[in-house]
Amino acid sequence: MKLLIQLIGHGLILLALIHVIFPKAFNWKNQLATLSLINRQLMTVHTFFIALTVFLMGVLCITSAHELLTTALGKRILGGLAIFWGIRLVTQLFWYSPQLWKGKPRETSIHILFLAIWLSITTIFTIAATS
Repeated sequence: MKLLIQLIGHGLILLALIHVIFPKAFNWKNQLATLSLINRQLMTVHTFFIALTVFLMGVLCITSAHELLTTALGKRILGGLAIFWGIRLVTQLFWYSPQLWKGKPRETSIHILFLAIWLSITTIFTIAATS
């Protein structure tokens, strides 16, 4: 289980770093141009802090897997992480419109990939928190 937690940590760091390409990949310069200044800045600031939070989750998993798995506080943290990623899984299933991916092979593949990732992370954190 320790290795799985550490592998998740590496994956979370990679996920956090991928956020760097979001502005260009999603054409934010043009897409966000019609928003008010506060909404444009909220998008960039929130994206930064989401990436930072995911990065720090990854660091925690890599550097403290043993403590997460063997202490009461660690189990509570793992439980919180399971809830966080479980809600992310539900969001993937029910918030994003199927119009974004249905009938589009690339987008459907990405949608399914992220469902599998969120489900795996949620399951591993849940098992680790409750064992």
